[in-house]
Amino acid sequence: MDVPPSTAKGLSLPVTAITAVRHPIRTPIARRGQSPLAPLHTRSYRIYLTGQVVASLGSWMQSVAQDWLVLQLTRSSTAVGIVLALQFLPLVLLGPAGGLLADRYPKRTILFATQSVNAALAITLATLTLSGAVRAEHVYVLAVLGGVVFAVDGPTRQSFVTEVVPPSVLRGAVSLNAAAFQATRLVGPAIAGVLIGSVGIGWVFALNALAGLGPTVGLLRLRTAELRPAPPAAREPHALRAAARYVAARPHVRRTILLAGVVGTFGLNYPIVLSALATRTFSGNAGTYALFNVALAIGSMAGALAVGSLRTTRLRMIVIAGTAFGLVQLVAATAPTIPATFVLLVVLGVVSMGFQSLANSSVQLWVAPAFRGRVMALYLLVFIGGTTIGAPLVGALTNAFGPRVGMAFCGTVPALAALAIGLRHLATTRA
Repeated sequence: MDVPPSTAKGLSLPVTAITAVRHPIRTPIARRGQSPLAPLHTRSYRIYLTGQVVASLGSWMQSVAQDWLVLQLTRSSTAVGIVLALQFLPLVLLGPAGGLLADRYPKRTILFATQSVNAALAITLATLTLSGAVRAEHVYVLAVLGGVVFAVDGPTRQSFVTEVVPPSVLRGAVSLNAAAFQATRLVGPAIAGVLIGSVGIGWVFALNALAGLGPTVGLLRLRTAELRPAPPAAREPHALRAAARYVAARPHVRRTILLAGVVGTFGLNYPIVLSALATRTFSGNAGTYALFNVALAIGSMAGALAVGSLRTTRLRMIVIAGTAFGLVQLVAATAPTIPATFVLLVVLGVVSMGFQSLANSSVQLWVAPAFRGRVMALYLLVFIGGTTIGAPLVGALTNAFGPRVGMAFCGTVPALAALAIGLRHLATTRA
């Protein structure tokens, strides 16, 4: 999973960044791009990214092991879906409050706390599993607690990136985070599969707890003098309403979050449509489904790195990326063969991650530091929470009318939404 402007105290933004904050819609794209690896020149970011890679690897391993454990305990795919819902329900209920904490308190301190609790939860699940005492109810409770932690950790971690790197390479940092996430998405499940078959599920959870040390060690190694902390948000009544009014008053931010919500709700339910496409349309097996996921991951890494070379963006670029995402998915739904589907899924991964990286980094660059945590909490709420809400609808359409119709629906709705938002933006900017 994985985001981000007036200036922080003591931080001097270059002229282009100041312009992007004040007039982000009209900010021209820099003629000269920059290397997508530019953020790696910053020591703090190298340390931060390394910790995130280790943690993400452990999270993917645990995700696979947890699903397998619940399936063994209950022999029910519905139970696996319940665990997924329980993990994201706290984000819906507590996400804005988590963003407010990120705005008011030092983000590094919050991340220390959330990482420690995550490790404790992983150790608890490992102990229960290795001792043979684990029950489905235990997994449900731990899933809820993990969701509560994520409701705080998510917006904090997203907005903390702006304190680690200069604004000029923020987009590259967000894109590298996304590329690393996709790389671990390829490796983590494979490692989990080997461990489950050789030493057992419990040790996967134990290894995830150990992987949680990566971000903690990274946070400890960061030099306070090299960070760019944002000033804490002022204590005020109705702080969450103030953030909502802040977003409502900025059409470019509001429209980007809205489009991200539509894409998340209707466009990103890949497990549903691709698993059905692999088995029902092409009469394949788990290997076919895995092949489709590899294609998406390869394209996603390429898309993330491509966006990282941009210095600034306009809303129109986000709209174009969203439209392309929908259209490519619509075309992929009609692919006649597995090789053709593989190629189109690589392209889909490029435009999908391109849109996500553009939207995520642009929102972070367009909002003031005092609101960044709350705004990113809203972004995560509509983007990740939307995927969970849209899953039943996409699943019902896929079951009733077939995988191609389900996938076509997942492409059509985001494409139409992007076009509508683009036309609305053109109308208001010309008025």
